[in-house]
Formats: sequence, structure tokens, C-alpha cells
Amino acid sequence: MKLLKSILFTAVFASGISIYAQEEATTEEQPSFAISGSIDTYFRSSEYTPGTSFGNLPGFALGMANVVFSYEGEKSGFVADLVVGPRGADAVFNSTGSSNIVNQLYAYYNVSDNFTLTLGNFNTFLGYEVISPVANFNYTTSYMFSYGPFSHTGIKADFSLSDNVSLMLGLLNSTDMTESQPIGEDFMIGAQLGLFGQYINYLGGGNAGVSQIDFTGGLDLTESLYLGLNATSYSDDSDVEFSGVALYPQYAFSDAFALGARFEAFSENGLTAIDADGGEADNTSFTLTGSFTEGNLIIKPEIRIDSASGQFYTNADGSTDGLSTFILAAIYSF
Repeated sequence: MKLLKSILFTAVFASGISIYAQEEATTEEQPSFAISGSIDTYFRSSEYTPGTSFGNLPGFALGMANVVFSYEGEKSGFVADLVVGPRGADAVFNSTGSSNIVNQLYAYYNVSDNFTLTLGNFNTFLGYEVISPVANFNYTTSYMFSYGPFSHTGIKADFSLSDNVSLMLGLLNSTDMTESQPIGEDFMIGAQLGLFGQYINYLGGGNAGVSQIDFTGGLDLTESLYLGLNATSYSDDSDVEFSGVALYPQYAFSDAFALGARFEAFSENGLTAIDADGGEADNTSFTLTGSFTEGNLIIKPEIRIDSASGQFYTNADGSTDGLSTFILAAIYSF
């Protein structure tokens, strides 16, 4: 009897240890695989557009289909971000062959809780706006975004120095050279300092001798009112210069509807973004966007008005210093 009791006690004790170990294992983070993405399409009222990226096709037009595959392990993971459609093609304009659908492709390793290394192709850290229409409030994009970098390929190190301070340092291919570094090209360096949700960015080097300083940030002024800010200044050894500043006020009337604007002032010399002849030119633009959300569907009506310092644009009547258009966009994310 004593032997039987001993056997039963040992079995119960061992079972308890096994259950406890299983419970401990389930509370730890498990590796996860995810698929997400979006599609967007739109109507544009005018075939005449400013020289900015995306949302620039006339009539009923396509944006892009975006599918993101990601895997997050205990210490490492990867992201494969694929795009097709006009917006996607514009975003990866330097890619060729099968890689012309690759928006991002990188692997990362968490060296510690506060230090991550990333190697591959990733979207730029400069600027307020991004390639995906899901993450932008306005559907069309600014001059600063359109003529800054879209993506980088290289290696970067992200440091979390405290709850409110971060630092990123990177060694990168030439801007938007996403597949590989051209022979004979110098590498670039990138840096970002994050302070309480505000970011100071720097991109420099390369054969062109680029120097770009960028500030991106924003504040919640009230529970419903947000104000974003982007300012940038660029120069290189080819005497190309541009600079700009934009404000992004956004007001949430409810969970389903918000209204946002973008006020941008942009100047160039030698860039040909506004003046095709590469002279000095200025442009101011006002964009007003509504955002109606129903589940995963977002409907965005938008009015945009651009005014240049000279007759640098073209419309049905010939040269003009101003353009205006209406856009109705539909975005579905999953």
C-alpha cells in the first residue's frame, strides 16, 4: 500500500510539473506568421497634375495591390512587402525583372530588447508620408515626399535608449537603388534621432554628395485634434537644392469620420520638380481630405489646389501657374 501511494504521489507530482511547464510555455511569446496588405483605387477629375507622386492618373484609375508577408520569431524575423499596380510601379521605379514588385524585403535580428539590426530593403525613414495609402491621411502626396527617397537598401541599427529616446544609424546604397549598389557608387549614411515622438533625420553621402536634413513630428492638441509637421532641406554637389515645410492638421469628428488638410510650401533650384528647365521655382499647395471608415474600407474625397511662382504647369488652355483637382479614393486594408 505504501508503495502504491508513493507511485500515485510521484505520478501526480510529475503531472503537476508538466502542466505548469506547459502553462509557462504558453505565456511566452510564440513565433508568428502574418499576412496583411491593402488595395486602393480612385477617380480623378483632371488629367493635369502637379509633379508629385501617386494619385496622378486621370479618370477612373488604379493605385496598387499591396501584400505583406511577415514572420516574427523570438529573436529574429523578416518582412516581404510586395506591390503591383501603377502606385507600386512608381514606388519601385529603379527595380527591374522580378524585383519590380518588391517594395520591402528585409530580415532583422533583436540583439537585445533595446538593439535591433536590420539588413535588406526598407522604406525610407525620412518624411511624414509613406508609400502605402493606408498610413497616409491625404491620398495625394507632397513635393517633399515625392522628391525625397522612397526606399533604402543596406544595414541599419536601431537603439531604444529610453522610453522616449531612440537612435538609428545606417549604411545604405545610393537613394532608391533597391536591388544592389551600382559599381563605382559611394555608399550613403543615414541617421535618425527620436525624442518624445519627434524625429530628426539625416541622409548624406553617395557620389552626388547628398546632404538632407529632415524633421518629422506631431502633437495631439486635444483628444480629437492632431497637428503633424514635416520640414526638409536638401542639397548636393550638382547644385540641386530644394526645401519645404508642411503642416498636417487633422480633426476626428467620430470614429467613422475625420477631416484633414495639408499646407505645403516648397522651393527648388535645379530639381525640375516644378520648373522643367531646372530654374528657381516655388509652389504652395492646399489639400483637404475627408476620411470615412466602415470596417476595413476607407473612402477619401479630396480637393487639392497648387499655385506656382510662374506658369510652370499645363492645362487645357496652355501654360498656367495653378492647378486644382478632385479625387475620390477607395482603400481597403486587411
